Amino acid sequence: MKSNRPLITFIAMHADIVDLRQFYHSDLGRFAEQSIAMALSSLWVRLPQERLVGLGYAVPFLDRFQSDTERTFAFMPAGQGAVNWPMGSLSSTTLIFDEELPLPDSSIDRVLMVHSLEFAESPRETLKELWRVLAPGGRLVIVVPNRRGVWARMEHTPFGSGRPYSRGQLTHLLRETNFTPGATAEALFFPPSKLRTILRLRRAFERIGRTLWPAFSGVIIVEAQKRLYQGLPVAARASRRVFVPVLAPHGVPTTRNR
Repeated sequence: MKSNRPLITFIAMHADIVDLRQFYHSDLGRFAEQSIAMALSSLWVRLPQERLVGLGYAVPFLDRFQSDTERTFAFMPAGQGAVNWPMGSLSSTTLIFDEELPLPDSSIDRVLMVHSLEFAESPRETLKELWRVLAPGGRLVIVVPNRRGVWARMEHTPFGSGRPYSRGQLTHLLRETNFTPGATAEALFFPPSKLRTILRLRRAFERIGRTLWPAFSGVIIVEAQKRLYQGLPVAARASRRVFVPVLAPHGVPTTRNR
């Protein structure tokens, strides 16, 4: 028997670039960055002469890898907005649609997704596009809010927005899009509190949390490798994006006055 109830699709709104910058400039944001960076260092130590793309808002972590890489790009979704990176030098930032990256096939060695997958309109299409641009043997690291963690339930941080994941959901999604999940890590075991008393105890929370309650971390971090031995159907697909021409702003003449 068919149901007449309409299908409801969950569409996550991107976190705004201004809110993301403000968060990482706060004390809570800096401590969150340190916790995630420590977990990332257990997966990626150095990236000698490799091509790295940070997708979403990964700039707080790209500085740690940039000196080793051949080149590093910061790809920021149009729904989020973009800022110049790195500061004080030529910009490596590009405003993109995450399902249509401006890169040729097999052109990138590593991708780091932070504040990205949880906001993707179609996570499968986004991961398929990353599969396309990754070189053979290329690796992907995804940082997503843990649906069991406290951080996913608090809206005063970027991790409280978007679609949180369980480890099983993320593993299934990666396998479905032709990636082989590998090493994992966890971060953000301390509560997302702005109280200085709590923040002073963050190192103890992180140390104890990794031992006693790893399933309740604030974020899940998973590394995956591009899988080549299984065929991936390739089909031409039309862009789902509608590009609107930009009109000349008021006060700017479109023709010269004679």
